[in-house]
Amino acid sequence: MTNKEYANQFQTLAKLMELNGENSYRIKSYSNAYRILRGVTEALDDMSLAEVKQVKGIGDAIGQKVMELQKDGKMKLLEDYKATTPTGIVQLLGIKGLGIKKIKLLWEELEIQSPGELLYACNENRLVSLKGFGIKTQATIKKQLEYFFQSIDKFHFAKLEEEAENLVLDIQETLDTELVSLTGKIRRLEPILEAIAILIGQHDIQAIFDENILVLDKHDGTTPVYHCKTPDQGIPVILCTSDADFFGYNLLRTTGTESFNKDLFETAFDTPIDWRHNNPQELKDMDEQAIFAAAGLPFIAPEIRDVSKIIFKIKGGFVPELIQEQDIKGILHAHSTWSDGANTLEQMATYVQEQGYTYLGITDHSKSAFYANGLQVERVLAQMEEIDALNEKLAPFKIFKGIESDILYDGSLDYDHTILEKFDFVIASIHSTLRMDKDRATQRLITAIKNPYTTILGHPTGRILLSREGYPIDHKAVIDACAAHRVIIEINANPLRLDLDHTWIPYALEQGVKIAINPDAHSLEGVHDVHFGVLAARKGLLNKEMCVNSLSASDFEALISTKK
Repeated sequence: MTNKEYANQFQTLAKLMELNGENSYRIKSYSNAYRILRGVTEALDDMSLAEVKQVKGIGDAIGQKVMELQKDGKMKLLEDYKATTPTGIVQLLGIKGLGIKKIKLLWEELEIQSPGELLYACNENRLVSLKGFGIKTQATIKKQLEYFFQSIDKFHFAKLEEEAENLVLDIQETLDTELVSLTGKIRRLEPILEAIAILIGQHDIQAIFDENILVLDKHDGTTPVYHCKTPDQGIPVILCTSDADFFGYNLLRTTGTESFNKDLFETAFDTPIDWRHNNPQELKDMDEQAIFAAAGLPFIAPEIRDVSKIIFKIKGGFVPELIQEQDIKGILHAHSTWSDGANTLEQMATYVQEQGYTYLGITDHSKSAFYANGLQVERVLAQMEEIDALNEKLAPFKIFKGIESDILYDGSLDYDHTILEKFDFVIASIHSTLRMDKDRATQRLITAIKNPYTTILGHPTGRILLSREGYPIDHKAVIDACAAHRVIIEINANPLRLDLDHTWIPYALEQGVKIAINPDAHSLEGVHDVHFGVLAARKGLLNKEMCVNSLSASDFEALISTKK
C-alpha cells in the first residue's frame, strides 16, 4: 500500500463514523490521522510500530491500526463500520457533491441506500423538496451519478502499472519463457483501463493457474483468450496466447488500435497483409522492429499506436522524438506547508534536489483558496524571504518564486499587479465555481490567459478521472489564446488528472504552445507523479524542445523573464 492508501483508510473511517453519529472527538482524531499519514515521507509499509508512533500526532491507537493495515490491508474498526453500513452508502461517500450531511439526510428521509436508488430518485424529482437540495443540486447530483456508473469497473493506469509489470515477471518465471508482454491499452499507456492485457508466446499456460498467479474466470476452449483475475485484489486480466514464431506479429497486432493496424497492414506494405484472420506466413519469426522495417517504417512506440494517421505522418517524413523522463530538469508545480502541502518548503526543495532535479518552482495556493490555507499578501512576502535564504543555502539548486493563483469567476487572478509582479512565474488555475456552460467557462480561461502575469495555465478542465468530468471548454479557442499570449499549458501529472488531455497536445504543438509537465506535488511522494505526466506527454507526441521543464534552470529563468 502507498502512504496515501493508508491515509485514505482513516478518511473513510472518519466519514463512516460521522455518518453513524459517533463521538466528534474520535472522528477528528481519524481525520487528523488521514492528514498526517499523507505527509509521512518514509514508506509506512516498511515502518515498525515504534517508528510510526514517532510521527508527530500519531499515538498508540492510530499506530496499532496502521499495523493492522500493514499486516493484511484491513483495519478491524473500519471493517466493522462497513459491515453495519449498507454497501451502497459507502459507495455514495465517493460521489462528488455529496457530503456526509446530505447522504445522511437521503438515507434517513428517503431511505436511499445506493447510487442506483439515488439516480432513480433524481429521475423522479424526489430530491427537490429536501432541505438543502433543490432543482440545481438534484441536476448536479444526477450528472455525477451518471458519470459514476460510466466509471464502474475501470481503473487508473497508475493503479495497475506496478501490478501489471509484476505479473509479466511472474508469468515469465512460471512458464520459463521471455515471450510475455503487456499489450493492448495498458501497453499504449491509456490513462483509464478496464483490465490488464498480456500476450504469451505459447499455448500451454496451465501452470499460471496451478501456481495461483491468476484465477481463471472464463475460457471457452475455442479461442486463445483467457479471462482471469488476480487472486488478491480481483483485478481483471486478459491473457492471449500465441505461437512462439508469431509472437512479434501478434504483439504488434494486439497493441495497436484497429485503425492503426488497418493503416499498417493494409496500406504501408507493398502487398497488403491479411491481419484479421490467420498468422501471415510472411511475418513468421519477425519481431516488431523487423515488421516495421518490412513496411518501410522506423519502430513506432506502442503509446502512439492510436494517434490518428500516425503511419502516414511518419511516411511523410515526421519523426516522433518523444520526451523521456530523464529529460525533465525541474519541478514547476509543488505545494508546501505554507498552504496545503504535507512537507515544509525546505523539505520539498531538498527532496527535489536529491532526486536529481536542478530547480523547483514552488507554487502554493493563493489567497482565495481559503480551503487550502492560501497565502495572504503578508505570507507571500514572508515565503519569499524564506526562498531567498534557501537559495543561498542550496545553491546552485534554484527555487523559483511561483504561485498557483486562483482564476476568479470573471477570469481575473486573485492578487493585484503589485503582488503578481513579484513572482518569478504564475500558474493560473480554476478551483471553484466549476459549473459554467462552455462559452462562459472558455471566456473565463481566456480572460486569465490574457492577464500579462499568467505564465502557465494549470489543469485546464479541472477534471478528476473516474470521479469528476472536466468543465466544458472550447479547447481550440483556449489553446489559440495561449499561443497569442505566450502562455504555457500544463499537463497536470497527477494520475487522477492528466489534464491537459494528451489528445490536445498535438494541436498545442502545431500552434507553437509550450507544455509544462507538472506533478502538482502536495508531498514528497507526489514529486514522482512526473512519471505519469511524461507517459501522457509521449502519447501526445511531445518532444523535449517544447517542454519548458526540460530546460536548464538558467534557460527556464530566461524564458519566464521574457514573459514578465
